[in-house]
Amino acid sequence: MPELQLEQALQLLAHAGRTSLAGEPGSGLWVQGLIDALVELSSRDALTGLANRRAFELALAREVDRVARSGEPALLLVLDIDHFKRINDTHGHAAGDEVIRAVALALQESLRPMDLVARVGGEEFAIILPNCGAAFGEAVAERVRRRIESMPVLVSRGVPVPVTASIGGAFAPQWVRSTPGLWLERADLQLYRAKAQGRNLVRLEPTPNSVVTSDEKRLLFDTFPMTDHE
Repeated sequence: MPELQLEQALQLLAHAGRTSLAGEPGSGLWVQGLIDALVELSSRDALTGLANRRAFELALAREVDRVARSGEPALLLVLDIDHFKRINDTHGHAAGDEVIRAVALALQESLRPMDLVARVGGEEFAIILPNCGAAFGEAVAERVRRRIESMPVLVSRGVPVPVTASIGGAFAPQWVRSTPGLWLERADLQLYRAKAQGRNLVRLEPTPNSVVTSDEKRLLFDTFPMTDHE
């Protein structure tokens, strides 16, 4: 790669804390390590180290396809830090960053290694939980909510800032060809419900099995047309 681009790539990695690569500089092993590190960096949120929105959207599409093929359950949670603007306005943006990092860590500590946690916006997070059925979804989401509620974040001069979050969730419709956008829309509706009902709440779709929308029915029947004898 051109010398200037190489220098910029190394600067990006250094900024992210990646200061060493395997192999001698310029060797095949070293170049491959550089490429792998840049690919990983492009899928990570710089502030928290979580998956970024692009990585989340790719993972969500894969999970929709997996559920449609296997029929296994999956839960999507979306989470908003409550009154985040107030935290920024009162304590400053540096304090807001500390709160975001603390919430990111709490999410990682509350979930399984197989679950994908992403920061998808300023104070917004999303979680994909494969193989998480209706019997466990509420308990998992409540554990996340309580973990965040129990951890006041120390900001400048050791000032404790109480932090809570609103969480909405939806299960992917099993054996149905859906889309990532429809699944995310369902979860977002539940998040709005949690916020409207007072915040610091978990709200999942009221039925264990997601209702199939007209759009999803169209996707299903357009893909698998019914024969005359059906």
